Amino acid sequence: MTFDRPYAVGLWLLLRMTFVVWCVSVAGLVVNAASAGDDLQIEVTQKGAGKQVVISQGAKEWFMLVDVTPENAVVIRQEKEHDRYLVDESETHDRPMSAAEVDSAILDYVNSVKARSQKK
Repeated sequence: MTFDRPYAVGLWLLLRMTFVVWCVSVAGLVVNAASAGDDLQIEVTQKGAGKQVVISQGAKEWFMLVDVTPENAVVIRQEKEHDRYLVDESETHDRPMSAAEVDSAILDYVNSVKARSQKK
């Protein structure tokens, strides 16, 4: 790859380093989620520009979806025990969320479920 301007090389390296850091943070999120104790089963999946997490422990299940479009972001949270929904809420943001914001929201949700499940 050739560069016409001297700053283009620095910009290219900065973009590549940012991508590598983002990939490592996503991998760390999945590893941290997978290492949860107390028989929590945690599954984080990519959904377009957003993500979804499903956490289950026996008959309880927690779900969070962050759906990102170019215009906005929608966050859906659900908690159910057997077939009964204990929590079913959603929120719409008037701007799209960045990848870092999506990762942070998912990680915060996983940590809050871990903390609540350990109290019981």
